[in-house]
Amino acid sequence: MDFTGQIRSALQSQSFPTPSVPWTTTLTSRVPTPPLPSLIATAKARLLASDLTTAGLLEPSSTSALPQINPGTPEAVLQQDVPCQVLDVENLSLSRWEQVEELEAVARGEQTTGRRVVRLAAAEDPEYDNLDAGSGASAAGGGVRATQQVQQQQQQQRRNATHRLVLQDFKGQKVYAMELRRIERIGIGSTNIGEKVMLKKGTVIARGTVLLEPDKCVLLGGKVDAWQRAWAEGRMARLKEAVEGEREQA
Repeated sequence: MDFTGQIRSALQSQSFPTPSVPWTTTLTSRVPTPPLPSLIATAKARLLASDLTTAGLLEPSSTSALPQINPGTPEAVLQQDVPCQVLDVENLSLSRWEQVEELEAVARGEQTTGRRVVRLAAAEDPEYDNLDAGSGASAAGGGVRATQQVQQQQQQQRRNATHRLVLQDFKGQKVYAMELRRIERIGIGSTNIGEKVMLKKGTVIARGTVLLEPDKCVLLGGKVDAWQRAWAEGRMARLKEAVEGEREQA
């Protein structure tokens, strides 16, 4: 088997989408040809940073797309593995206004837990220059305990969170996907826009929404840098717009 075939086989065995032969050949046409492990690593990195809808990127004959999404269909099951990319992620466990407050608090250097706000002051803050050693140690101890409590509560919130993604297949079709069971790697700040997800055969689509379970999807990682920047910069504005829309409907 030539290097092109070996690269494609290696990617398939690791749940990566199958690149087209012409695309893979661009990796093996260099002289001298790099070793196979290097070629496979390069192929992975480029796939993870690419837009799956790019013409000529994936092999159409061995890449499945999502079925036609119909919210009126009670349940459908994927008959093949389907590669997708993440276009959006939202924490449904928080109201949109709570998400706005969370982002604003982070921007101010604060962490929030429930309705209580803990300001995380920098150690070099001049405000603390006049504290004596005893009070400084006490304040430091209290600060550490408060930070630990915040971190523990945030970890618990992450464990109990439910996230909704917007996924897109290689043909450009978009679909909502929601955690049916918690997947630790999904979350605000840990899931990138453009990240690749392989929906496994047997994944359920209920009422037009993909139900995500740990054993039915593979998070491959990656991101599309331009998408990630645009999403991060526009997220606050989108949340505030959604909040205003909800208030107008109330």
